[in-house]
Amino acid sequence: MRIATGILLILLPIAFNVAFAALAARFSYPDILRRPTTEILERFRAGGSSLVLLWWCFALTAVLLAPAAVLVAGALADADATLVATGLVVGVLAAAVQFLGLVRWPFLVPFLARESADPESSPARREAIDVVFQSFNRYLGVAVGEHLGYLFSGAWTILVGVAIMQSAAVPWWIGLIGILVGALLALCSLEFVGGFEERGWRLAGAVTPFAYIAWSVWLVGTGVALLFPL
Repeated sequence: MRIATGILLILLPIAFNVAFAALAARFSYPDILRRPTTEILERFRAGGSSLVLLWWCFALTAVLLAPAAVLVAGALADADATLVATGLVVGVLAAAVQFLGLVRWPFLVPFLARESADPESSPARREAIDVVFQSFNRYLGVAVGEHLGYLFSGAWTILVGVAIMQSAAVPWWIGLIGILVGALLALCSLEFVGGFEERGWRLAGAVTPFAYIAWSVWLVGTGVALLFPL
């Protein structure tokens, strides 16, 4: 189990970042989301089925966090049982909400893109497409995928960090780093909360990319520590 956990913790951030980089190169993601809906859907249509498949793969990278959370719980079995069990549940929730936030792209957005390109679509229908796209972007993208995704991922990382500090499986300082990185992710989850709902909290928006890089490095480091114990 230790070897499987280490390998998955290394593969997870690699898969996520490769897919993210591919979307950035092909679709200008996430900057494209600041453009008008018609432009976003036009770019999406231009990407064809390969772009849809890429989004599907990106969504599946979020699912990988669920088995990772299960395996990590097993690898840290010598830590407090309640803490480990809580971390497992929170980790699976993090995977679920991030998947739900992303899965609209390979299934809902292709339909909206086709309807938007229909020459027989009335102005009212095009306006409805815009409302549907932006509503799902706000609900599944911002609220579920980003807000809950960052919050649960941060909470899972903190819980795992504390468990590591109680365990002999991984050096304690990796746990401390995890606690700090997890707290940073949780902070990023507040980007569109409360008074920041309309325009977003600039500080959180600026920190988020660096937080995810730090999280990726921490996952890889934890995986390496499990594969090659001191």
